[in-house]
Amino acid sequence: MKVAVINFSGNVGKSTIARHLLAPRLANAQVIAVESINSDGTEEAALRGKQFDEVQDQMMSRSNVVVDVGASNVEDFIGLMERYEGSHQDFDMFVVPTMPVAKQQVDTIATLIELGKVGVEQNRIRLLFNAADPQTDLKRSFHRIFERHATHGGFVLNPQATIFENPIFEKIKGFNTTILALRDDPVDYVALNAKAMEEGAPEDERAHIRQMVALKRLAHRAARELDAVFAQLVH
Repeated sequence: MKVAVINFSGNVGKSTIARHLLAPRLANAQVIAVESINSDGTEEAALRGKQFDEVQDQMMSRSNVVVDVGASNVEDFIGLMERYEGSHQDFDMFVVPTMPVAKQQVDTIATLIELGKVGVEQNRIRLLFNAADPQTDLKRSFHRIFERHATHGGFVLNPQATIFENPIFEKIKGFNTTILALRDDPVDYVALNAKAMEEGAPEDERAHIRQMVALKRLAHRAARELDAVFAQLVH
């Protein structure tokens, strides 16, 4: 399966979705981050045709790929898909994540419109609700998205494709691992913590172990919820 995670807006969780929701559930999937970074670490706004060629080449070399399109590159990415006529057909689906904040919803609608203009069929454009408050009605939190779908259609809207707020997404930042890998980590950190205390291990070591206990506990529920979201998203 070839999937693009895309939105004109930043801060909608594209990289988290690519890394923790999609790639771990696609066999041997490669995540391709589309972002223009100069050698000095600064970001270059324009996505070049040569880079788009490289993305296409990597996609054609693998069965499962998740392309994470950086917010500053979305306009160029869509423009290049239009220039390379038919290249949007390389993707089985475009996942468009959104969040409750008004600006993110407005940018999401703009993304949906542009994908439609390029010729992406509505069944391949999948809306994903992210960071939803489980105590708030989904239609109320994302009323702009629901209104757009009701009046214009053009994309798949499934209320079950919703990722709710979970502290693990913030806590896991900086860790070179995934939620699934945390869930399946065979280390008994509770026992390890007891041993570290008994042996008088340094506090920074014990703090790390305690952190792993919390992350692993959070990962079990988060993984189940992401499994359900993935099933709804791709069905």
